[in-house]
Amino acid sequence: MDDLQTIRAETLAAIGAAGDLRALDAVRVAALGKSGRVTGQMKTLGGMAPDQRKEFGALINTLKGEIEGALSARKVELDRAALSARLENERIDVSLPARPERVGHIHPLSQTMDEVCAVFGEMGFVWAEGPDVEDDWHNFESLNFPPDHPARQMQDTFFLPPRADGMPMVLRTHTSPVQARTLLDPATQKMLKAGGSLRVIVPGRTYRVDSDQTHSPMFHQVEGLVIDRVTHMGHLKGCLTDFCRAFFEIDDLPLRFRPSYFPFTEPSAEVDIGCSWKGGELRIGAGDSWLEILGCGMVHPNVLANCGVDPNEFQGFAFGMGIERIAMLKYGIPDLRTFYESDLRWLRHYGFNPLDVPSLTGGLGR
Repeated sequence: MDDLQTIRAETLAAIGAAGDLRALDAVRVAALGKSGRVTGQMKTLGGMAPDQRKEFGALINTLKGEIEGALSARKVELDRAALSARLENERIDVSLPARPERVGHIHPLSQTMDEVCAVFGEMGFVWAEGPDVEDDWHNFESLNFPPDHPARQMQDTFFLPPRADGMPMVLRTHTSPVQARTLLDPATQKMLKAGGSLRVIVPGRTYRVDSDQTHSPMFHQVEGLVIDRVTHMGHLKGCLTDFCRAFFEIDDLPLRFRPSYFPFTEPSAEVDIGCSWKGGELRIGAGDSWLEILGCGMVHPNVLANCGVDPNEFQGFAFGMGIERIAMLKYGIPDLRTFYESDLRWLRHYGFNPLDVPSLTGGLGR
């Protein structure tokens, strides 16, 4: 009995006197280690009578628990003291002036979206936007993706809990739902019926379950939509040809349109630009190779009908492309993941002067 009380008093005093974690651990080993004082008392249980062993064992376990609790409490105190000392020693004077050479930079994604909008703005397109969290109808069904449509397998979707009315919700897989929302707007329909034309450009974030050197679970797209009574495929080809040559700043950039398939356009096409891989280096606008950069087509009549626009009276075209993809091609960025790593060294290398606003007259890129 006396030995346990002595061990208790001396051990708790040593715990309270421990000035750092190393000293505290030494106290723990001295009491509870393989050769510790409490461990030594536990080893004497084997030579005791059953009744005495039961009583003495309970006392040792109580002592062990008390010591362990005191060790944990003291460790918390020492951790807090160490953190406070570290914060005090590592304090930064935030009132000091910033280094003059560290000016801000525009991220390449923001720059590229501004460049795209500058080109299409000169063609009469206006900016439109919509929510990142979409319902299934706007994201799929309105765009000619019925529930059993095989094209839904082309997109790995982030599904969310349904709304109170049971409508499935998703993180939008493309920016095309904004086209549906724009067409459904009563102001748009009134304008079309009055003889006007719709031209919208839709940059924004999109989400798909994919991640590697050329894919990200969050990425950016830009969609374009033109609706009136007379627009045809020739207007689509002219619009995209002018855009690609202005964006890449190559007046004679070769383009080709290949037949393709998209649920929301018919006929549909992929657009390729001429390039060269000579010496393993990609050069846009030269050589006899081709590189796909976007998809397009005439708006499917089902999409117009779903959005309250008479397909017998109106027609138009739509197109879409990945912002990261065209930024990587134009500015020689090899890995898509670096766009999101928040590396200031990368941003200083690929970033843009915030005062150089993109325009067709003043220049788009560097």
